[in-house]
Amino acid sequence: MTLPARLLAILALLLAACSDNQAAPTGPVILGPSSLQEALGEVADGWAAKGHSRPQLSFAGSPATARQVSAGAPADVILLADELWMDRLEIENLLAAGTRRALLGNTLVLVAPAGSNTGVADDLANLPALLGNDRLAMADPDTVPAGRYGRMALESMGLWDKLARKVAPAENVRAALALVEAGEAPFGVVYSTDLAASDKVRMAAAIPEGSQPPIRYPVAMLASSSHPDASGFLAFIASAEAEVIFARYGFTRLAER
Repeated sequence: MTLPARLLAILALLLAACSDNQAAPTGPVILGPSSLQEALGEVADGWAAKGHSRPQLSFAGSPATARQVSAGAPADVILLADELWMDRLEIENLLAAGTRRALLGNTLVLVAPAGSNTGVADDLANLPALLGNDRLAMADPDTVPAGRYGRMALESMGLWDKLARKVAPAENVRAALALVEAGEAPFGVVYSTDLAASDKVRMAAAIPEGSQPPIRYPVAMLASSSHPDASGFLAFIASAEAEVIFARYGFTRLAER
């Protein structure tokens, strides 16, 4: 092959590579709470099935996610597990005006390892005695929504003072679930959707609704977003099609649209 021919061949390969990159644009960056991993993944698949680039999903505890956004982390849409952290982002003018809405609801349950025979049934009053010197797995009750909701529920039932020193605080609710799955804690407080996502735990007791404020998942587009698909995906996760997916994972759809 002569030198010009070789140059032409190399040029053709470079052009083909550029063409391939242009044909595979990246989707918007979506930040979500740990409890939404499976459900939001399926929603993202549904969006991609319509011919869009699949969103890039990133999951962490709501405090960590909100702090990342406050620190300037690039993203397009954010979902959190409670309103408080979203309020902080709104106060900092980091949300696109008019895009925030309350999307989903959840509930709390007490779980135990699937193979355990320790029971609590509907009476949580005997939980401190059943724990003994063991630990109660919870998301950090000082910062993480699932932990904060759990603390409020236990306080309303008069159990927190007996349990506070037994709590094993986890970085997020999935980390708390993992402690119970591994048998490192005999009980844990998690969302009912986390229970549904795991075959390694069973429900030890339902935590009565009304024991804590309603658990609400807000969503919004970030003010810094410039991705052309961001607003479209935001509309899609509030659609009837996405509602069916979220319901399958145990989330309730809130009236606000």
